[in-house]
Amino acid sequence: MPKMKTRSGAKKRFRKTATGKIKRASAYRSHILTSKTRKRKRKLRRGALVSKQEQRAVSILLQA
Repeated sequence: MPKMKTRSGAKKRFRKTATGKIKRASAYRSHILTSKTRKRKRKLRRGALVSKQEQRAVSILLQA
């Protein structure tokens, strides 16, 4: 049986933390930035954690 391949899209978007949680980037920061406030854009730079409900699905995508 061939080796399982990691989903390349998921590999680029998610990282595992040392405690096993999954980090993600914030959405809504790619275009139409002129209408967004400085404060909002600054907060979007920060990452976030994947929600508890989605964590299992994302970890399946990341399995190599």
